[in-house]
Amino acid sequence: MIFGFDLNKFFRLFMYSGDSPMIFNSGFFLFLFLVFLCIYIKLRTKDNYRIIYVILFSYYFYYKSSGVYFLIMAFVTTWDFFAAKAMYVTENKSKRKLLMILSIAANLGMLSYFKYTNFFYEIYCNLTGRGFSSFDIFLPVGISFFTFQSMSYTIDVYRKQLTPLDKIQDFAFYISFFPQLVAGPIVRARDFIPQIHKPLFVSKEMLGKGIFLIIAGLFKKAVISDYISVNFVDRIFDNPNLYSGAENLLGLYGYALQIYCDFSGYSDMAIGIALLLGFHFNLNFDSPYQSATITEFWRRWHISLSSWLRDYLYISLGGNRKGKLRTYINLIITMLLGGLWHGPYLRMICWGAIHGLGLAAHKLLMGLLPTLKPSGNKMKPLWKTLGTVFTFHFVCFSWIFFRAETFEAALNMIRQIFTFFHPEIIVDVLSGYKMVFVLMTIGFILHFIPKRLENRFINYTIAMPLIWKAIAVTAIIVFIMQIKSSEILAFIYFQF
Repeated sequence: MIFGFDLNKFFRLFMYSGDSPMIFNSGFFLFLFLVFLCIYIKLRTKDNYRIIYVILFSYYFYYKSSGVYFLIMAFVTTWDFFAAKAMYVTENKSKRKLLMILSIAANLGMLSYFKYTNFFYEIYCNLTGRGFSSFDIFLPVGISFFTFQSMSYTIDVYRKQLTPLDKIQDFAFYISFFPQLVAGPIVRARDFIPQIHKPLFVSKEMLGKGIFLIIAGLFKKAVISDYISVNFVDRIFDNPNLYSGAENLLGLYGYALQIYCDFSGYSDMAIGIALLLGFHFNLNFDSPYQSATITEFWRRWHISLSSWLRDYLYISLGGNRKGKLRTYINLIITMLLGGLWHGPYLRMICWGAIHGLGLAAHKLLMGLLPTLKPSGNKMKPLWKTLGTVFTFHFVCFSWIFFRAETFEAALNMIRQIFTFFHPEIIVDVLSGYKMVFVLMTIGFILHFIPKRLENRFINYTIAMPLIWKAIAVTAIIVFIMQIKSSEILAFIYFQF
């Protein structure tokens, strides 16, 4: 302790703590990022030094999220870099295929160990009649994201759609780049790698859009998502039997908004931070609840994952090239595995099955009824509106299984909604949770505003003088500090 300042407490801020992983909406990250940015700008003309600097910061960022498990990321990077290089120079088809299988096996093997050991062990115990006791296995934050990113690189090299990198530091930069490292979006090598050695340039448009996205992401996550989660949604899902069906339904609507604001908020901040560093990421969320069909929903929700599943799983299974029946089966298998990717639980598999069956049914009905369209922009206004309402409730129904603590809890919530609704208490619930429903209303209004209006706000931010941009960021941070919950909540997708 020096002059009332606790040095030990200060230095502990820089060490890994499982109770407080590094997240974008924390004051500590904002402080570190400002320091990082000052040095980053100084290195803008020194390519190699800048790349190494970003890699070191990214590894520290991951260390603050998962401790020594940054070594897992280092292993994946090294293994896949050399596997891809060997694959590229090998003409023997069998050898190339073996190298690809070894690369995928290493990634999926690690992913399976950390995410699915207890799942498969429980199945084994049930089949053999043994008592089940789970292993204490720590799940490194974001392991699914960087392994999927690395696998896409080696598969693209195998398919000869991509030339492998010459320098491992460039590949390490791609895999570890901190804005999207722990919760996506899953950035494709073909999109990102060409940007690594381009002269660093941040235009006025990039700066303005980046700041807008960071502010929007902070507002979605720290104001809307966290508040409605702590003050309403979590209470309903933790004990659905204690609440009427009307309260359960309102809690479900709340969760639909919460998960969207939480995850799209992270994606917005990731894309915004990348823009400030001179890099472009593709859009990851495109107002998904405006979708008029389930097919359109998956073109708008978590676009980087849905396109990854399409390109590397659905197409590998045969896609729509092997007849209609096989197409439906491939859709269901893809979404089942997508559910399993989110977690080794029956409720997650059920969530994936619901979406797989929904996609297959929509594909089947489009074949039987030519008037049905894949998306709302090809529908008449009335059918588009009806389709949007139906799709939203279909997705909400599936969210029950995604969010519930257990499969039994999911069934309890469904039972409450359909057998114990009690609509007469809705007015009392709305008045009892005024701030929650005010924020939910704001959230849904912002979600459904036309794209042209959103672009207008972005253009306003771009046109602002730099001082006003700084004031806007400061104001939103101060506002968040005033209304945030007592503790900073981790992003939902950290667990995947």
